[in-house]
Amino acid sequence: MSALPVITAVGGINAAGRTSMHHGFRRMVFEALDAHRQQQTLDSLSALTGLSDRQQLLNATLIRELPEAVRITMASNGHSDAPVTLEMRNLDLPHPLPEGWQVTELNRHRSRVTVPAGAELRAPAAITRRVSAAGQLPSGFDPATLYASRNHPRALQMAIYGVSDAFGMLGIPWDQLRGRLAPDEVAVFASNAMAQLDDHGLGGMMRAPSLGQRTTSKQCPLGLGEMTADFINAYVLRSPGGTGGMLGACATFLYNLERAVHAIRNGRARLVVVGTSEAPLVPEVLEGYRAMGALAEDEALAALDGTKQADLRRACRPFSDNCGFTMAESAQFAVVMDDSLALELGADILASVPDVFVHADGAKKSISSPGIGNYLTLGRAASLVRQLLGEDALRNNSVVHAHGTGTPQNRVTESHVLNEVAKAFHISDWPVAAIKAYVGHSLGSAGGDQLASAAGTFQDGLLPGIATVDHFAADLHDSNLSFSREHREMRPSAALLNSKGFGGNNATAVMLSPDATLDLLRRRHGQSTLDSWRDRVADTREAAADYERRALAGETAPDYYFNDGVLSGDDLSITDQSIRLPGWDQALTFRDDPGFDDYR
Repeated sequence: MSALPVITAVGGINAAGRTSMHHGFRRMVFEALDAHRQQQTLDSLSALTGLSDRQQLLNATLIRELPEAVRITMASNGHSDAPVTLEMRNLDLPHPLPEGWQVTELNRHRSRVTVPAGAELRAPAAITRRVSAAGQLPSGFDPATLYASRNHPRALQMAIYGVSDAFGMLGIPWDQLRGRLAPDEVAVFASNAMAQLDDHGLGGMMRAPSLGQRTTSKQCPLGLGEMTADFINAYVLRSPGGTGGMLGACATFLYNLERAVHAIRNGRARLVVVGTSEAPLVPEVLEGYRAMGALAEDEALAALDGTKQADLRRACRPFSDNCGFTMAESAQFAVVMDDSLALELGADILASVPDVFVHADGAKKSISSPGIGNYLTLGRAASLVRQLLGEDALRNNSVVHAHGTGTPQNRVTESHVLNEVAKAFHISDWPVAAIKAYVGHSLGSAGGDQLASAAGTFQDGLLPGIATVDHFAADLHDSNLSFSREHREMRPSAALLNSKGFGGNNATAVMLSPDATLDLLRRRHGQSTLDSWRDRVADTREAAADYERRALAGETAPDYYFNDGVLSGDDLSITDQSIRLPGWDQALTFRDDPGFDDYR
């Protein structure tokens, strides 16, 4: 019998704030919250930013104007018509010296260099910024200051914070989990779409020579795309379990989630940390997406409203008349367990993910244009909801978290996908959410933003409206869809998370509510097992509440263990039946694979 993967905790950080305990979700639906939850949301943001004023806290979150320093620098090229004299560090002098260079050493650190006439010169200069809006982490929050970050790229700093936040919400100490699980029963599947492209990663490595800077020994390895998983294994969990990082453009989070779900369902893992950490707010990355016509430019935004000044807070307008998406940064993680382990440990159950469906587009003309793969993923997801919960739940109590980027092409093509599947399954008014309106498009982390939002809807009974639009576009395919600018009160049994990525990467995840999940678990495990779980989960929730109290007081720090518990081969106990590792109560046991019985 297949295990049911259940989400036992979420954690991370994006433009809306801290993910755990649904704070980021509540910032998006802030206007619909009661006074008590509004204050909790503000307290959470205050702990992150150091700000205290209500309006300052609200202004320091969601999509907003980029800092002035984030702008592309272009080089102006020319030739000198006379010798040019300048000072340089001795370390920066080229070897061998170019022909005609005259060097006079000033001291052991610097020299005066005269370059002959006719030399090619390049002078960098900042140019006018054409894209000014982005979904940035809350102003004042800097993950690098929270632990010994040692020049880590920003995405890895965010990953350390995000996965630590998830385990804080989990309420079960990692050492307790290591006592219950064997090393091969744990896995980490995490990555991002763009790798680490800031100065501490691949971006710095590629830029350094042309800028007269030195390449460091860390930039290349720390820039690798799967380094998110590597950091979690090495410095947070200290786990030798399964590992990997899938790449699927803007569907990357759901690709990692698919691998986690299948590992649990197939019995290859019992606990999986799944996630992404994306930090693409780098001038060159922004310019690359702008050059392909993907981003909402300031001038085009102003033209939409007939004004001279762009409304940057409303830069992302999914399913309305729009002009491009808004880049964002985000780190999102989930702790996923098999149902038996979650019940046994008394882990909280936020949702379950019975499956994630992935399809390519097949034949294409433009590699960046959408195709037919998303019809396949969404159709299969709707079919699974019908199988598990029934026709009525699918038709009347499910919602869709659309990819909803805010581009003209997306509003037409994705609305057609959603509408055609809704018609095929006789869904008359399928509620659609598009949270990029609030947090922007975090590329590989976008599916994680959607998952965290769906978990918030299950908890609070609110589906975020698309509040940045004043109308929905006339060219939408929406005969069987329900779009709303207002937040809607509803407690769906299922949410379908939809992702579409450049290159033909399509994924749709099925996420079932806690009530729907517990109903499935009751059928499999019986009422007495659930009663025992309810007794145990009370302690887990109290531990999570203690983490919340400490986080609001600014008394938490990321879990980061550098050079802690490093093992060598001599530390292992190896037999032909098992391998035992220090720190793990359960041995890694060699078992025959019954899948090969027919080949004996």
